[in-house]
Amino acid sequence: MNTEILTIPCLQDNYAFIIHNHKLNETFLIDAPESHPIIDILEKKNWGLEKIVLTHHHSDHVMGVSDLVKKYDPSIIGADADKHRLPILGEMINANTILTLGDLKFEIIDVPGHTIGHLAFYCEEISALFSGDSLMAFGCGRLFEGTPAMMWNSLSKLKKLPLDTKVYSGHEYAIKNLEFALSIDKDNEVLQNKYISVKNLVGKSLPSVPSTIKDELETNPFLRANNFELKKIMNMENESDENVFAELRKKRDIF
Repeated sequence: MNTEILTIPCLQDNYAFIIHNHKLNETFLIDAPESHPIIDILEKKNWGLEKIVLTHHHSDHVMGVSDLVKKYDPSIIGADADKHRLPILGEMINANTILTLGDLKFEIIDVPGHTIGHLAFYCEEISALFSGDSLMAFGCGRLFEGTPAMMWNSLSKLKKLPLDTKVYSGHEYAIKNLEFALSIDKDNEVLQNKYISVKNLVGKSLPSVPSTIKDELETNPFLRANNFELKKIMNMENESDENVFAELRKKRDIF
């Protein structure tokens, strides 16, 4: 296989992702929460670093950039609309265009909600979505800057991706997210089984990411805000999808 994706645990519960193209011997990084774990892997593999792609401006996604720039001099890529609060960008990108990393093409998707200016990156060729803190394993990012309507709209775009798409999200929140999902939808067998298998993984210090779009559609309550059964459980049958999403997010914030 030409492309290898490595999940790198950083800080307390963040993830960075290395994408290495064996054919071209080029390496790309999605987000840089801290530099040391990333440098460790690059040194062990004897890889350089051509580009760093940033999903959003939060410090726990960009703090490692300056060390990595000093050591590898990669090009920094991020949202043109957010350049005023990202590290200095070498390449400014916009939603609904294509980002090329080596010989891979990524669709750039605007996913405001967690922040305004948040981007996600989808590559059909490797069936991968790098979603940052928009869609997360069995949850979604907290709404620091956007509205529930914005985030529901963002997630609705991601829901349409092919079912086998692997979802590489920015944090290890799966256990808490699944516990919350079960607090809402306790009789969902798929959810119960997923909770057991993820608890196993995390218990062995293995990442719960990537999940898949199929997993998320079956278990993530935030993607199911339009699901009549879920609305019924929440006594919100007559409410809009957006209102159901907003209620779920409010409950998750205090869970």
